Amino acid sequence: MRFAVRMNRLGTETAFEVLARARKLEAEGRSIIHLEIGEPDFPTPANVVAAGAAALEQGWTHYGPAQGDPEMREAIAEHISASRGIAVRPEQVVVVPGGKPIMFFTMLALLEPGDEVLYPNPGFPIYESMIHYLGATPRPLRLSEERGFSLDLNMLEDALSDRTRLLILNSPQNPTGGVIPEEDLREVARMCAGRDLVVLSDEIYSRIIYEGRHCSIAAFPGMPEKTVILDGFSKAYAMTGWRLGYGVMPVELARQVERLQINATSCTASFTQRAGLEALRGPQEAVAAMVEELRR
Repeated sequence: MRFAVRMNRLGTETAFEVLARARKLEAEGRSIIHLEIGEPDFPTPANVVAAGAAALEQGWTHYGPAQGDPEMREAIAEHISASRGIAVRPEQVVVVPGGKPIMFFTMLALLEPGDEVLYPNPGFPIYESMIHYLGATPRPLRLSEERGFSLDLNMLEDALSDRTRLLILNSPQNPTGGVIPEEDLREVARMCAGRDLVVLSDEIYSRIIYEGRHCSIAAFPGMPEKTVILDGFSKAYAMTGWRLGYGVMPVELARQVERLQINATSCTASFTQRAGLEALRGPQEAVAAMVEELRR
């Protein structure tokens, strides 16, 4: 079989390959400690599971709006407005099956061959995979342990150019756990001012933080209109298998991402969105208990 040349540029997430091998060993009776896949070793909170089961019983088993259920988008907008200190409208929210579609759809909507993308290294492998796949030019930003695995601002400023189309930030960061300090994010926002670029801010670990508070680059002047916030339910609510994530972005980009969603997945499962609604609006004690146990 002959494959498209672009498939040679597509990477993978090797953690899933190791997970498959580990599951096979478990099926053979071996006791395995899972250090390969990025998911909390906790069950989904009982109230969230109950909401998902109730949604199935109530008939939330059909197609829904491609952009996401209106009530769900409203709840996400409220959550991001409160947690990031910015004004977010439901029209800016796109609900997707997991966090990765926001990476993929954002890059598909924005990048042309030759556009430069700055991204953290070491970092989540799908960033680089998608950059290569779309024919854009990867510009890795080395993270050093000496700086707590935060960005080197001098390196970032030197790397920015007229060809920079996308800057990917990930804080708290996978896999290092590094957190970009608020004062550094303020400086990054200053560097981005006046540039024709978009920031993809991967904030999937925003609730799992041990010192201080989470800060988003979208909170700084001039950044809401050029930032895509990626977040979801996999980490904070131990819902990795539910496949539920979302992006918050300028309305004109949200329309393009919705079109890509229609072409790729049609919509996100309706009953998982009802579970997500309960996760956001229901009790938060399970999240706090999980984070405290991880801290311990």
